[in-house]
Amino acid sequence: MVCGGFACSKNCLCALNLLYTLVSLLLIGIAAWGIGFGLISSLRVVGVVIAVGIFLFLIALVGLIGAVKHHQVLLFFYMIILLLVFIVQFSVSCACLALNQEQQLLEVGWNNTASARNDIQRNLNCCGFRSVNPNDTCLASCVKSDHSCSPCAPIIGEYAGEVLRFVGGIGLFFSFTEILGVWLTYRYRNQKDPRANPSAFL
Repeated sequence: MVCGGFACSKNCLCALNLLYTLVSLLLIGIAAWGIGFGLISSLRVVGVVIAVGIFLFLIALVGLIGAVKHHQVLLFFYMIILLLVFIVQFSVSCACLALNQEQQLLEVGWNNTASARNDIQRNLNCCGFRSVNPNDTCLASCVKSDHSCSPCAPIIGEYAGEVLRFVGGIGLFFSFTEILGVWLTYRYRNQKDPRANPSAFL
């Protein structure tokens, strides 16, 4: 049977949702790993990652059940939600690729999240954003060893561009898989199961 047939559309849609399921479990696992090994102490960051993973898992579950059962209502809602996710993710990915490390967003985030600031200082072994303030609490190892600590802004700047490009590229890749999922779902909804009653509405 050619790939335009019912079975091929069903198999492709199931494979796509299995991929989303693996990605969602990977996100949840990374968040748990970061907490378990003390790499991330910010509950806000971990909560967002876990929430995204659970949301993606639920979407994949709806799509998988709809594809297996050829359920029209589930496939319709799956298609609409996937289209909305595509619009949001495509916009965020383009914004990540357009940003650069010289903008003020990094300093705003630094000043507003104390737990993430402590994680950065501990993991990158630096203190302060643009300058080292001896009155501020710093968890970097350079403070404990009495070595001179460097500010975090130059170090973050080196990583920021790479991280933004990486996140933007991954987001763009998955946004195109989402639009592929919308197209597959639309085509699959309008196909009839050859094993079913030809006179039944599917």
